[in-house]
Amino acid sequence: MDVPTAAISRFRHSVVTGGAGFLGSHLCTALLESGSQVTCVDDFCTGRRENVAHLTGRPGFTLLEADICHPFEVDTASPPPDLVLNFASPASPADYLRMPLHTLETGSSGTRNALALARRHGARFVHASTSEAYGDPQEHPQSERYWGHVNPVGPRSVYDEAKRFGEALTAAEARTHGSNVGIVRLFNTYGPRMRGYDGRAVPTFVRQALAGEELTVTGDGRQTRSLAYVDDTVHGVLAMAGSELLGPVNIGNPDEITMQELAELVIELTGSSSGLRFVERPSDDPAVRCPDITLARGKLQWEPCVAAREGLERTIGWFRRHHTSG
Repeated sequence: MDVPTAAISRFRHSVVTGGAGFLGSHLCTALLESGSQVTCVDDFCTGRRENVAHLTGRPGFTLLEADICHPFEVDTASPPPDLVLNFASPASPADYLRMPLHTLETGSSGTRNALALARRHGARFVHASTSEAYGDPQEHPQSERYWGHVNPVGPRSVYDEAKRFGEALTAAEARTHGSNVGIVRLFNTYGPRMRGYDGRAVPTFVRQALAGEELTVTGDGRQTRSLAYVDDTVHGVLAMAGSELLGPVNIGNPDEITMQELAELVIELTGSSSGLRFVERPSDDPAVRCPDITLARGKLQWEPCVAAREGLERTIGWFRRHHTSG
């Protein structure tokens, strides 16, 4: 991964909560490659040890098994942490619908404990929020000024509201304590280390196509998503970490694709003979999702550079090499 070291070279000890998850593990790798010591904190309710196996034993990397819903501390002997990236949370529908209360507690108590760790050490803190904060949006594309259109009691709300509360808590921390905090709203990210059965579109379609199964497209397939390859998202998060912005700042790819187009592209790239099967659309599933990244372009000098075809080819290659069923 080509790490934007200029933005983060000052960080000597970075803590990544949820660091053994899909996105968290890529952040741990990038930070370690930038020269920072890295403490990966994970309770492994959805994260996997194999995601950070390539880092285990490397100088400067520490794996701490802990649930951030309870107060926690990291090794501060040398040096104390100066960056905390809060990425702990079940993120896929399969996970947060299975663990609704834990998802809410992670967004509330977990975020508060991660903020407390950063405050104790005067560290920069970046909270990973989500485009789900916009709900089923009535503004398109979605800018950070949009307050959203969210069902607070629907089945998806356990994730939406956990992240929205985390944003409110992070902003209150800045107002109350003057802490150096930031908020990123991440749009759909995909890439290596995703789990084939996590319920998200890209890994589901890739797994099904490689197995020769029908690709299950929800609804009529015309709903859109904006897909960012994981390297692009990591670069955006680290650019935010290296800034002094509070945010929120959208990090995502503004190139939209319908779910039917995505499924057909996966079939093409895998060379699969699979067809499509249309199934019932989940409750509160957004019809459109596309970020306005004007703020990220202007303030962070960041924008995605990996096109969908290239990113999907890399992802499919990883799935071919790792016959994961998780």
